[in-house]
Amino acid sequence: MRNIGEVARASGLSISALRYYDGAGVLVPVAVDPVTGYRRYTAEQIRAARLIAGLRRVGMPVAEIALAVRDLEHPDRVRDRLDAHRARLEAGLTDARRELLRLHTLLDLEENLMTRITLSAADLQAALAAVRFAATDPIPGAPFPGGVLFETGDGTLTLVATDRYRLAVATAPATIEGPPARQYLPLAFADELRLIGAGPLTLDLNSDFVRTEAGTAELRTEPLDVDFPDYRRLIGSAGTAPRRIPVERDELRKLVSDAPEVRREHEGTTYPVSILAVDPAGGLRAAGESEWSADSDAHIAVNREFLLQAVDAGGPGQLLLELDGPVQPLTIRVAGDESRFSILMPVRA
Repeated sequence: MRNIGEVARASGLSISALRYYDGAGVLVPVAVDPVTGYRRYTAEQIRAARLIAGLRRVGMPVAEIALAVRDLEHPDRVRDRLDAHRARLEAGLTDARRELLRLHTLLDLEENLMTRITLSAADLQAALAAVRFAATDPIPGAPFPGGVLFETGDGTLTLVATDRYRLAVATAPATIEGPPARQYLPLAFADELRLIGAGPLTLDLNSDFVRTEAGTAELRTEPLDVDFPDYRRLIGSAGTAPRRIPVERDELRKLVSDAPEVRREHEGTTYPVSILAVDPAGGLRAAGESEWSADSDAHIAVNREFLLQAVDAGGPGQLLLELDGPVQPLTIRVAGDESRFSILMPVRA
């Protein structure tokens, strides 16, 4: 039999802690002197006291400690409880890191050093899918290294991509905190965002870095130093009252696929061209090369591959094609959503 002082020295628990665990029913001494109140423990209980001391240091709740002591003769059960507690600690550490990061961000926002964008991951991914085709993979020396422009507005996030020959714009509803932001982000980062999962998502932007957080996933990148063009000026150059033709996506795809083959060469590369024209009834038709003329304002020629990519990016349903003659860009809009559209530069005759 061991007295309480011996058990305290052998286990690392204080005398007051042993008294507490006695009162809590976790480690009850085998005997208590009715006159002096002295507690007596067995050598086996020292083993339990050492277990309690270790579990106490790692913050296991008293109720869980009691169950571990009860299962002391079944080591596998105790190990399962240890693993479960470790998982809780790791999850708590992740939550603590996230909360500390959030607090740092709030301080940055208060100092107007950072912009925070909060939106649905699904809305962001839909917007990225609508513009991704217009962003080419990074090419050394290219005027626009592969990327997507992220621009905040009044309750919106606008995404823009271009490679000089085509341009795509899509807008998603968002909550904006901090100053207005306009950053050109790497294409690889945009592609990772398309895979980040569902649920709410936050984007933190400043001049040095961009960080996003969705659930337990976190991505980080640096903005590209690119003088992105004023895409709004290009939109305005498409004419004041272009001819707008509604067409179903699948119908337009079939029209382009069945059209007579026309090819052109640019910088040593041959590519197919689609010539779209307006029929007498005001509908859309595919024209042949013999009708391709700068004298007619009822048709436009564009890169066929670019056209099909823009059509697919518009999604299922009805599209609106804006034709403003052979020398103005072709604008393709999603019917019912004026914030999503793409622009294709014309191919000259």
